Amino acid sequence: MSTDGSLAAVILAAGRGTRMKSELVKVLHPLAGKPMIMHVIDAVGGAGATKTVCVVGYQSDRVGEVVAGRDTVELTIQEEPLGTGHALQRAGPDLMGFDGDVLVCCGDTPLLTEALLGALVDDHRRNDAPATMLVATLEDPSGYGRVVTDSDQRVAAIVEEADADVDTLHIRKINAGVYCFRWPIVYPLLAELGTTNSQGECYLTDIMGLLSAAGTPGRLSEAPNPQEILGVNDRVQLAMADAVLRDRIRQRLMLEGVTFVAPETSLVDTDVRIGPDTVVHPGVIIEGQSIIGAESVIGPFSRLVDADIGHGVELKGWNSIVRTTIPNGSVVGPYVRQGTE
Repeated sequence: MSTDGSLAAVILAAGRGTRMKSELVKVLHPLAGKPMIMHVIDAVGGAGATKTVCVVGYQSDRVGEVVAGRDTVELTIQEEPLGTGHALQRAGPDLMGFDGDVLVCCGDTPLLTEALLGALVDDHRRNDAPATMLVATLEDPSGYGRVVTDSDQRVAAIVEEADADVDTLHIRKINAGVYCFRWPIVYPLLAELGTTNSQGECYLTDIMGLLSAAGTPGRLSEAPNPQEILGVNDRVQLAMADAVLRDRIRQRLMLEGVTFVAPETSLVDTDVRIGPDTVVHPGVIIEGQSIIGAESVIGPFSRLVDADIGHGVELKGWNSIVRTTIPNGSVVGPYVRQGTE
């Protein structure tokens, strides 16, 4: 077990994401009101990471601007895309002398939750493992590395799909690309990673094989909800992830006492706050840092952007309220436009 119980995180985010067909680097595409990578940063922070190193490459300056407000986040550059193992090597100097556990995640997995990552860390520490890898069992594992286990269901190897034979391709247990490493054990092994694979890259997954060969195999931790580990590679998956995140937001707010009429028709961003006993009618869009007080009514097809709506306010519908404060008890609209974009 780590000597001090500390937790750091490394987020691998150097790829451009060519399948997005965009000039914007993939991890900065917005999801539920904030860049994709910020969802991952928030998840690892919620799981207990007190320091996060983001390994970036393409448009590193733009990523730096997005994360600049986070004191616990640092950037390191992977100038050439030489694989996930090389990316973690690049984070090594930023974790010099660190004696705890390190969560490793990808910047394009915005559906990860702090609960899932926290459970992974707890499992890792409870079993005093050198490394614990998050896995999931999928009906269709296409596109993912397959997890090969030994007779005791410990990790023997992870085989990338491009390197897999026919039998390995039938395995449905996949690598989620999320690890918890005991850093003093794993960091020296990074220097032993090779590039003898079809991609000619340095695979982080080979760490598990090195540990197995040394007689100290890593452990598996199964994700109970495979949806949480899904990555984003194109615009179709981006839309799917956005829908999942927004459904989570609506469910959380409803459990906090907010009523949504036809909830699936309303879009609410991640950082929006709404007080109890407020009713949100169909077709409403609430963006940015908007705050809505308790016992208010947001009429149909209204759009709020960074708005501050007081207690007991009634917006009658079809309103646009942008960066504007509406006092307690006000009745507004319908068809009112206040503020500018």
